[in-house]
Amino acid sequence: MTKQQEIKDVQPIRSLERIEDMKWSLKKWCSERDYILFLLGINSGLRVGDLLAIKIHEIQGKKVVSLREGKTGKRRTIHLGNIYDELDAYIRTLEGAEWLFPSRKGNGPITRVQAYRQLQKAAQMVDISVGIGTHTLRKTFGYWHYKQFKDIAELQNILNHAHPQITLRYIGITDEQIESNLKTFRL
Repeated sequence: MTKQQEIKDVQPIRSLERIEDMKWSLKKWCSERDYILFLLGINSGLRVGDLLAIKIHEIQGKKVVSLREGKTGKRRTIHLGNIYDELDAYIRTLEGAEWLFPSRKGNGPITRVQAYRQLQKAAQMVDISVGIGTHTLRKTFGYWHYKQFKDIAELQNILNHAHPQITLRYIGITDEQIESNLKTFRL
């Protein structure tokens, strides 16, 4: 399988039960760091590179933060109120650390490869065999944001996509799902 095929196969987690399974697995089989990475990723929609670049001082004690995205250079406002208590408790365990997701080797954050490995490990432990990667976090955020609010323009803006079609494809909303939604639509 080529790298491009692997990227295409990454999917959002479309079941709340599976999200809870991943949370449980990350806590049990990986670490609190990996659990918080997953939690922050699915609740912020940030790219994994942006998550890994977060330094503790940027978010400590804050329920709303403004971070610059690495890919676009744009600032994103992230609301952490729903996960603040868990995030704060985790940060309190990181005495002396600079990075929110510190590596056990060296002074930097974990790598994307390490994040991918931990997500894969957690997924395997709960029998999620396909479609999990680092982009799963961002795609899961997008999928559930769309399911909750049905506002593709807002989500397109949040994810900094150029076109709504890109956003729909990115979060895995297929023509079949759109057709199903339209069958029940009525003004």
